[in-house]
Amino acid sequence: MNRILFAIVIAFLLAGMAGCAGKQIEKTAPQLAEEGEQYFEKGDYRRAAESYKRLKDWYPYSPHAKLALLRVADSHYHMDQYEEAIYHYEQYEQLYPNDPEIPYVVYQIGRSHFDRIRTIDRTQVPAQKALETFERLKARFPASEYAEKVDPRIEKCLENIAGHDVYIGRFYFRSGHYAAAVNRFERVVNRYPDHLTVYGEASEYLAMARKKLEEQEEVPDLPAEATQRSGPDAPAPDTSAEDTPDTVPAPSPAPAPTPGPGL
Repeated sequence: MNRILFAIVIAFLLAGMAGCAGKQIEKTAPQLAEEGEQYFEKGDYRRAAESYKRLKDWYPYSPHAKLALLRVADSHYHMDQYEEAIYHYEQYEQLYPNDPEIPYVVYQIGRSHFDRIRTIDRTQVPAQKALETFERLKARFPASEYAEKVDPRIEKCLENIAGHDVYIGRFYFRSGHYAAAVNRFERVVNRYPDHLTVYGEASEYLAMARKKLEEQEEVPDLPAEATQRSGPDAPAPDTSAEDTPDTVPAPSPAPAPTPGPGL
């Protein structure tokens, strides 16, 4: 009996020690903030993101939670995880719309789109979203230091978008779709007159595509009768009355035999 009681007491003591150890392992918000900042400064963005995520999840009302959310976004950005970075930056902007860090946050959203831009033969959705974000930054925070940084990136976005239109226009031109090519090249000429490289190329192709269209219009039309007879949807040949069995003339009777001599 004494052994049983002793075992129970030992079990309770061990459980209490484990509980205390668990409480000691669980870090406070300031500790997690300091830990995350140390990892971040060392460039260990994966561990930094983990520490900051624990902070904002365990202590959502802590004064450190706001910085933790921003550092989570920054960590994902530095790891080239742009979708995750955009998600957390946008969350920060929604939660703290009047925070002094918002110009930086909007700039980083634009950078996250911008850094996903590829060559002109690929989709230009990232370039378009980056352009829209940078223009929003300049319109809302024109005096911000970040507004001054976006001008060369806006030019790059415009060059890529215009270059993509020229690329598609060339494809239409080479495949003989001259009307579609004209539409593409006209858009480039009208929207990007200050971008000399793409403007010059688009102007040349536009002139050639218009000439091809004019040449097509100058081709004489075939007579209507020939068009009807030779077209793929031409009706079957007309069966006139004289070709029908009921109206075919009956054959003439054979002539009577001529009586031979001696008959």
